[in-house]
Amino acid sequence: MNEQGISIISFGYFEHAFLEKIADSVSREFMLPVQIREGHFDLSEYYDPARRQYNGNLLLKEVDAKYSSDSGKTFGLFYVDLFIPILTYIFGQAFLGGRTAIASIYRLSNERYGLKETDNSLKERFTKEVVHELGHTFGLIHCHVPACVMSSSTYVEDIDQKSANLCIKCRTQLLDQAIQ
Repeated sequence: MNEQGISIISFGYFEHAFLEKIADSVSREFMLPVQIREGHFDLSEYYDPARRQYNGNLLLKEVDAKYSSDSGKTFGLFYVDLFIPILTYIFGQAFLGGRTAIASIYRLSNERYGLKETDNSLKERFTKEVVHELGHTFGLIHCHVPACVMSSSTYVEDIDQKSANLCIKCRTQLLDQAIQ
């Protein structure tokens, strides 16, 4: 791939070991180096009090404008409830074929749904969401193979049903784009 690497930027408190595990998975899946950084900006201007959520479109644009570079992909990690105007909530969002994506851990915890948290469920879900949104930045669209990480996820159960990896078709598309 012609990209220089992937920067994962933490906007909020995430344990370093948690971030390292996600970075390792992302690096293996996309065969690129991943660096972890911290980012800071005032989230209050992205908050919609009527919805009690944060505007994902505006956050994505802000991360792109302030933290992205032309030499790689940038991923912003958040701990807030995200929405876009046409959906009740989103897990993440990306510029298709672009350089920037975001995701939030907010709706991925079992505790949010009254279930017991397991050791790996949160990390696995967040990893899948990060890989999925990064796939979009590499030009991949939603896949119809249910186990592919690029399949669409409306609910956390959808995330649980898929793997953290690209299917053969999506991997081939990714590699074909890298050759061009």
